[in-house]
Amino acid sequence: MRNGIIDIDNKVCKGCGLCTKYCVRGCIVMGKEFGPSGYLSPEFTPGKCTACGICARMCPDYAIEVYDTGEGDKDK
Repeated sequence: MRNGIIDIDNKVCKGCGLCTKYCVRGCIVMGKEFGPSGYLSPEFTPGKCTACGICARMCPDYAIEVYDTGEGDKDK
């Protein structure tokens, strides 16, 4: 399985929560701190992310970039 990481631009993010709702692996949760725009910022927990990109596709503000680290067991 692939491993991935995401980068959330908290300057653009409006805290809508769609990324948290649609992350099938539960890698993104709404944080408890406000970003520079005054909205709650989502937080990413690495480890279970497969770089599927659903979070980035669901983000209406294009605030998420997904990166495939190229690590993990590619045979499974």
